[in-house]
Amino acid sequence: MKALRSALEAIYVRRLNRKLDGLPRPRHVAIMLDGNRRWARGAGHQDVREGYRVGGAKVTDFLRWCTDADIKHVTLWMLSDDNLHRPAAELGPLLDIIEETVQRICAPGEPWEIEIIGALDLLPGNTARVLKEAAALTNGRGGLKVDVAVGYGGRREIVDAVKAAFDKHISDGGDPRDLAAEFDLEHISDNLYSPAGHDTDFIIRTSGEQRLSGFLLWQSAYAEVHFVDVLWPAFRQIDLLRALRSYADRDRRYGR
Repeated sequence: MKALRSALEAIYVRRLNRKLDGLPRPRHVAIMLDGNRRWARGAGHQDVREGYRVGGAKVTDFLRWCTDADIKHVTLWMLSDDNLHRPAAELGPLLDIIEETVQRICAPGEPWEIEIIGALDLLPGNTARVLKEAAALTNGRGGLKVDVAVGYGGRREIVDAVKAAFDKHISDGGDPRDLAAEFDLEHISDNLYSPAGHDTDFIIRTSGEQRLSGFLLWQSAYAEVHFVDVLWPAFRQIDLLRALRSYADRDRRYGR
């Protein structure tokens, strides 16, 4: 039965790919990896960390599907800054899984260029070091650009962007009053965590929740949003292709 299901799914994937041929597709896809704990409970696991482990393993598949779909840039939200307030007994194992996941997608032979974004100074020192060292191995690889958001919050990113703009201006010998007088949108856009992440075309949230929770708050101004009921560990290539089909059917108005 499992083999039959896999064969039918492969046929459907090919059909969806044919239907998407020549249609508009997003350059930058951002995804909220939501529903890991609910999946674990629904699958009968006593330890909800199993959901995070399965969800972490799913990331590699997702990046391969995005590569196949000719997506150029992906942002993965793995941990919010609010999540950092969870009890140590829950947060510690979750950070371990995130470290393992990042090391896996940064491993030699993988074609992706990884950048860690977020308030890394809020992470435990060892976690921040592990993530930065893993991502550094991918510098210059080219291919799919992947931002991994850890300790990330959209409001915090905007505050940090404003601070960074003033820090640069002052370090260059400028008067902060001059910058305050001329401060504009570009001063924030140019100082976001990801220099390549100014424009997000398409945001996907798994698990059925229908809110952005501050994800890419600045970059999502004109993004199309797609909510899917599937919990992240159960997310399939079919679900991505259906989301891309939804994107292709939309008339992007950019606020008009």
